[in-house]
Amino acid sequence: MANSGVPFQVPMLTKSNYDNWSLRMVALLGAHDVWEIIEKGHADPENEGSLSQTQKDSLRDSRKRDKKALCLIYQGLYEDMFEKVSGAKSAKEAWEKLRTSYKGADQVKKVRLQTLRGEFEALHMREGELVSDYFSRVLTVTNNLKRNGEKLDDVRIMEKVLRSMDSKFEHIVTVIEETKDLEAMTMEQLIGSLQAYEEKKKKKEDIVEQALKTRVDSTNEDRGGSQQRRGGGQGRGRGRGWRPNDDNNN
Repeated sequence: MANSGVPFQVPMLTKSNYDNWSLRMVALLGAHDVWEIIEKGHADPENEGSLSQTQKDSLRDSRKRDKKALCLIYQGLYEDMFEKVSGAKSAKEAWEKLRTSYKGADQVKKVRLQTLRGEFEALHMREGELVSDYFSRVLTVTNNLKRNGEKLDDVRIMEKVLRSMDSKFEHIVTVIEETKDLEAMTMEQLIGSLQAYEEKKKKKEDIVEQALKTRVDSTNEDRGGSQQRRGGGQGRGRGRGWRPNDDNNN
């Protein structure tokens, strides 16, 4: 029978993607029913011989799940990353070593949080940037802030977005600020309103551009026709008014 399981690929940890990597790994480990063993941890008993058969079976299952979790973690590490956890005796220990290594001590977390706050305040829509692309940049920064402990609600994010839109969105921003209650508005509704305005503005610009192009083409055709008529008239006039002997007669 063919394997009907969903294929999966273990995400690779790099020097800059720990937050996203850990989220994907939690989902992957959960799908393999081994995330719980990392949360609770696995420890071998001091005297295994005194265990009942039921306890031995449970211990065997716990060991197997722990090794499976550790194996999945190993698959997501390059060689230099693997060295950081090669001495770990359990999946929980390996996971915590990676978290400490990448998230750092409290002081490092504070510095990282300050950096992310600066990135958030500096966010501004670039000229010509699409609404969807700008929101992707905003969400990248805000998600990183939240993962590092920042309390950031949607209203604050939406207020930041409205303050940092390109000047061509000034009209719709004013309308939203004056007529909408951001407390009752969702992020998706804000994105939808801005994208609808963007699309409407783009269609209007296309119509104006096409009309201008048509006018220019028409003007060029008229000029070309006038020049041809003037040229033709001059040629015919010279032909009727000039005779070969005229120059000799002068």
